[in-house]
Amino acid sequence: MNSSLITQTLQQGTAIPAHPLALTSARKLDERRQRALSRYYIASGVGGLAVGVHTTQFEIRQPGVDLFQPVLELAAEEMDRADTKRSVPLLRVAGICGETAQATQQATLARDAGYHFGLLSLSALKSADEDTLIQHCQAVSEIIPVFGFYLQPDVGGRLLPYSFWRRFCEIENIAAIKMAPFNRYHTLDVIRAVAESGRDDIALYTGNDDNIVLDLVTPFRFPGEGKQLERRIVGGLLGHWAVWTHKAVETFKECQQVATAESAIPLSLLQSNTEVTDCNAVLFDVANRFQGCIPGIHEILRRQGLLEGIWCLNPNETLGPGQRAEINRIYEAYPHLNDDAFVEAHRDEWLNG
Repeated sequence: MNSSLITQTLQQGTAIPAHPLALTSARKLDERRQRALSRYYIASGVGGLAVGVHTTQFEIRQPGVDLFQPVLELAAEEMDRADTKRSVPLLRVAGICGETAQATQQATLARDAGYHFGLLSLSALKSADEDTLIQHCQAVSEIIPVFGFYLQPDVGGRLLPYSFWRRFCEIENIAAIKMAPFNRYHTLDVIRAVAESGRDDIALYTGNDDNIVLDLVTPFRFPGEGKQLERRIVGGLLGHWAVWTHKAVETFKECQQVATAESAIPLSLLQSNTEVTDCNAVLFDVANRFQGCIPGIHEILRRQGLLEGIWCLNPNETLGPGQRAEINRIYEAYPHLNDDAFVEAHRDEWLNG
């Protein structure tokens, strides 16, 4: 493992989709299509994969389902194969959740499967005080470098104040933070905490699906000891990027160019932010309080022929009322955002490779 290249890629910023789970109609792992999804993302130009995260369905860890390790290993095999032809290795991010005993066990499995970072959800510690949260994060960080995660409360997260993030930055083995509170105030808490900590080695990634493009082009500046502290959100780790990925990578690269040049933000990118947010509201089923956030992603992949159906491990998890019609609407409204032609040209190769 070339750790310097991995660190450099993470800190320069890249596009990391949150990997879905491919199931058969019997709600069993569809290994062929699971591999095809990994191949699709890699061919789309992403810089890494996040596996075992919310989009992969938290139920993969349940006894009797037991898919956490298999899905990590399948994606790792596809990344191994791709890395033989790449000069820069793909970043490998594994989702980690649960109370400390479970989280450290998952961190060990992820590390042993060759993953570089653990995306640490604190959803299971909703009533824990700040000291307990920090001890939990420290314990996981002793096993695998931690990718912090601010998950919005509407989908199972909890509020994490500035004071938590400031202390979080004092943990040595913190590599990055994914901000997904879908809230400007809370996002600023994280960025300011990192800036004021003086940690230049913690990479900031957006998970704010309601503000993806603007997050990636905005300079965040705070006064500090007689100078301006500036931080940028350098990349994205997003469930939204699990669909129309080839086009998403193009948009990400355009954002990177604008941020690097520190040039004026083109009106076309501001418009793109609005369009992407409108699409996300549909895919994540905001109208129904995120009821269909995973099935919405599955429906796009099903239409493209990468998934056979939209099944989730939880049979009650399906599209929200009116969501399918809304997906039809965004297809018609924003044809330039979908990558159906790219998928059609390579789908058989990914499914049968």
